[in-house]
Formats: sequence, structure tokens, C-alpha cells
Amino acid sequence: MILEMVRANGAVSLRELARVVQTSEVTVRRDVRALEAEGLLDRRHGGAVLPGGFTRESGFPQKSHLATAEKTAIADLAAGFVEEGEAIVVGAGTTTQELARRLARVPGLTVVTNSLLVAQALAHANRVEVVMTGGTLRGSNYALVGSGAEQSLQGLRVSRAFLSGSGLTAERGLSTSNMLSASVDRALVQAAAEVVVLADHTKLGTDTMFQTVPTDVITRLVTDEPPGHDDRAATELQALADQGVSIAVAGASGGDPVPASSSRRRDVPLPGPRRGQVPGGGSPGLRTAGVLGDQAAGAERERARVADLRRR
Repeated sequence: MILEMVRANGAVSLRELARVVQTSEVTVRRDVRALEAEGLLDRRHGGAVLPGGFTRESGFPQKSHLATAEKTAIADLAAGFVEEGEAIVVGAGTTTQELARRLARVPGLTVVTNSLLVAQALAHANRVEVVMTGGTLRGSNYALVGSGAEQSLQGLRVSRAFLSGSGLTAERGLSTSNMLSASVDRALVQAAAEVVVLADHTKLGTDTMFQTVPTDVITRLVTDEPPGHDDRAATELQALADQGVSIAVAGASGGDPVPASSSRRRDVPLPGPRRGQVPGGGSPGLRTAGVLGDQAAGAERERARVADLRRR
């Protein structure tokens, strides 16, 4: 039954598998591990996918069924970083689509995107201006790609870019399985003063074929709480923090969905100077945002000042 579900959908979460086969996630995880040993599927944090390694990319219908509660919590938290009257770019992906639904409530916002799904989510937001790139439609993720998309981004400058991808590691940064998508994402990054990556814990420690955003270019990672048994995701989070990525953690995984009102946010302040930034205070390690001390607040003011200088 597990194989039938994965073959039919391309990717299925452990939670969904456990619900359908009426057993625990622990049992499903053991079965998935055995099926992977036979080469019949690939394990991913929080789910299982069709075998294919670095080159396979699941389509939108498959991705939309993975880590849905986590993506919702991430989108709720990420929307809090967007200010009234800002100009931002939002890349393609199921998590960025969730973000776009929340951005519809931000007045005076200008959103540049190559994603039809992001544009659709904002289509009826009368206080948000949507600017779409040109390009060729890539049907698997409803995104515009190619030279037309990249050329339309030349000369653009915005405050922040919100991007997702197929994998995120401290060694290579954000990556994706498709060359055309990677090229457009790199163009989106070039247009932004800051880069915010949205990635649930299932993508942490996963490396795919084409690098889109190197680690030293990522300003902030918005993710969810890795399950207690997921040592690889937790290790990857700490490694990203050690390299200067500010990390905000929303909600919790491995249990019931966390309502937006009770989502928890934790920031990892910059442990040292980053490329193009003025050194700020703070020490590495996860800390609750609500109890950040004066050091972290000073570091945040420094980052804001640097961002303002970049915009000028």
C-alpha cells in the first residue's frame, strides 16, 4: 500500500501514510526504510518519494502533500518579516504560495514573482501590486523560467527575496533539481538586498543538483522545529547558524499542527561578521525571539542599517 501511494502521488508524508494504513509513524518509518533498501523508493525527512536522487523533482501535486502543517506555520512566521509598503520578490514553490496567501493582507506591498501560483494567491488583494516576470511556463511547478524571466529581472532592486527550493545544506546552501528554475532563482537573489529562505525540516540536509543560493548569501532561514529523532536536521540547523544564517523556527513537527497564534519563533543571531555586513553582537545557538537581549537587538539594528545602505 505504501508503494502504491508513493507511485500514485510521487511523494507522500509519513503522517499521511500512517493515517491511510492505520498504524503509527514509527511503524511506517521502519517499512519505508526497508523499501528504500530494496531500491523501491527514496526516504526524505518526513516522507517518501519516488527513487531518482539528485535529478528527480516532484511536481506541484506531489509537493503540496508533503509537510503541509509545517509549511503553513513557516508562512505565518515569514509574513511577519514583510512590512507595509515594501517591494519584495517571491519565488516559486508550495511554501511561497502559502506565504503569498498571507501577504494579501499587507497594504501597499509590491510583489515581483515568476510564479503563477503566487500571482493567483494575490490576484484579488486590492492593496497589493503584483508584477510578473516574462518567460516560458514550466508546467510542473507553474513557474516562468528561461531567458525571458531572467532578462525581465535585470535592473530590479527590492528589499527582500523569499525563496524555497528542493534542498538546503550548510555546505552548499539552497539547491534545486531543475537547471532553468535555478537560473531564475539566482536572478531573483541578485535583485534583493536580503535573502530569506523558506524550508521545512524535510529539506534540511538534502542536497540536489543545482545550487541556487550559497550559504553566505542567505540572510535568514525560516523553518519548522525538527522532530526529536531527526538529528541530521538539527545538526544542519546548527551548522547554518554557525555560518551566520539567522534562523527563525515556527511551530512544531512530528505532532499535531500548531495554530498560527501559538507558533513559536526562535532566532539565531549572527555569530560574526558576514560578507558586506558590519559585525554585530550575539552568540551562536538557538534563542527565543521574545527574550532576545540587548546584544541581539543591537545586531538587528546593525543589519537594518546595512540593508538600508544596500537599498541606497
